[in-house]
Amino acid sequence: MKQRMMSVAGSFYPNEPHAIEEMIAHFNSILDAHPELADRFDSLRGRAVIVPHAGWVYSGFTANIAYRILKHNAPKTVVVIGPSHRVGFDGISIADVESYQTPLGNLDIDQETVRNLRERFSLHYHPDGHHEHSTEVQMPFLKYYLPETRVVELVYAYADSSMVAPIIDSVLNDPDAAVVISTDLSHFYTLEEAKRLDSICLEAIRDTSIARLYQGCEACGMIGVEAMIDVARKRDMHSTLLDYRTSADASHDTSRVVGYTSALFHFPI
Repeated sequence: MKQRMMSVAGSFYPNEPHAIEEMIAHFNSILDAHPELADRFDSLRGRAVIVPHAGWVYSGFTANIAYRILKHNAPKTVVVIGPSHRVGFDGISIADVESYQTPLGNLDIDQETVRNLRERFSLHYHPDGHHEHSTEVQMPFLKYYLPETRVVELVYAYADSSMVAPIIDSVLNDPDAAVVISTDLSHFYTLEEAKRLDSICLEAIRDTSIARLYQGCEACGMIGVEAMIDVARKRDMHSTLLDYRTSADASHDTSRVVGYTSALFHFPI
């Protein structure tokens, strides 16, 4: 069996099942301590989210909110799209394997969706591109909240949003499918400057404005974010910002921080 093996377990997220479960329970306990927020989030529904991809100790709480919401839709297939940080290649790579390893057990790869996307969008499989944390850190969340869901992993390198947007649009045509867009925000600025730059990203996502996105937003997954905004605008979807924070919230180092956000795309409530 061809399998997408874990590559950052034990560094970006725990490599033991009980540690993952305890960490997610901790994230939820923080949220549940604020019932007005927990009730608001638990009432939301949607099949497309933006999530961060740093180590869970920094960005896990932010990502967890999105997955807690996503579980209510119970998608049968989740397509996870993230940028390549390690290797360069042309276009978008799709993991053409049979299963995805996580510490909580394997997730099945949706073979039919992989085949359809490969054929329709001329996608290739670049194995080296899939030793990638931007997508991998999402999988334990999916296994925890949606243990029976099937996944598809897409990693892009030298690509642009016009290549990613049609894929997102195609996936969302299936009412049983969901999309996860992976990105972090600004990197290694002072806390004050990071918040200024990140506010541009947050406004662009909130207002589904590609023009605003290019007025100073810095995000390693900018291509995926732009593609998601493009699709949202065409589908008349709204965006709800779920959480924003920086690495300083965990490290208390305000001299070189990284920004994180999560957001939900949905139809008007």
